[in-house]
Amino acid sequence: MKTVRQSVTLISLVSLLWLPNLVFGAERPIDGISDNSFLIEEAYNQEEGVVQHIFTAIYSNDFRHLGWGFGFTQEWPVFSLDHQFSFTIPWTHLSDEGQRQNGINDILLNYRYQALDEDSHGVAFAPRFGLILPTGDRRRGTGDGVVGYQWNLPFSKKITADVALHANLGLTYLPDVRLPMDASGNPLSPRRSLVSYNLGASAIYALNARFNFMLEWLGLSEQDIDGGGKPTREFKSFLSPGVRAAVINEKELQSVVGLAWPVGLNRRSENYGVFLYLSIEHKLF
Repeated sequence: MKTVRQSVTLISLVSLLWLPNLVFGAERPIDGISDNSFLIEEAYNQEEGVVQHIFTAIYSNDFRHLGWGFGFTQEWPVFSLDHQFSFTIPWTHLSDEGQRQNGINDILLNYRYQALDEDSHGVAFAPRFGLILPTGDRRRGTGDGVVGYQWNLPFSKKITADVALHANLGLTYLPDVRLPMDASGNPLSPRRSLVSYNLGASAIYALNARFNFMLEWLGLSEQDIDGGGKPTREFKSFLSPGVRAAVINEKELQSVVGLAWPVGLNRRSENYGVFLYLSIEHKLF
């Protein structure tokens, strides 16, 4: 917990130090920071010639899961604003019900298409397709052991000069997942395909062009296989208040730091201590 307090204090101090400069920036405060949400995906592709690097860390202090989860994401435009490629590399370092989980999780490769832009259609819509690579280990709890597929439908709308709303609807499909083994090493039942769903929404209030308050809600309906080989489904719900600040907000370089406190809303949901975020966005040339 000492590490968490130090991280919270550091990011809070950085934000406060930059508050005197927050009055400078975009004419509409909500335009100052975009595509830097934490749990909810915003429907804005990367501009042509601009690449984004995202680092995340989340600390879990739940009695079932104790430790850190890390992620690194890069987002690249493909020829124009309409097309975007990205990848996410997650890493787990925690104790899951007494068992250590330490290693890389399944890597996600994404393609996203800017189907609607807000200026022309009033709402932004950028459907995403993801390919899940089995780089983790299901036996160690760091992956699912199969090639999977993911679809997400993000919508975004800036309803005033200070407020933006975002919504997500998604599905993850894992075909022919390997099942638990008995004492003899035989599967308890045939392989099964698993389908999970995600639903989420967020509201962002721009205090000014460089500092935003955020409130995100995420619901997960996750399918899995229990120790007896039977399929199970759990619904998890999280509410995450947070803040984000643009430490650097220049034409060719933007750096955003963020801090959030995700809270589990039902019994199946894990409790998290803190969520940390860092984004660096710059031109390629």
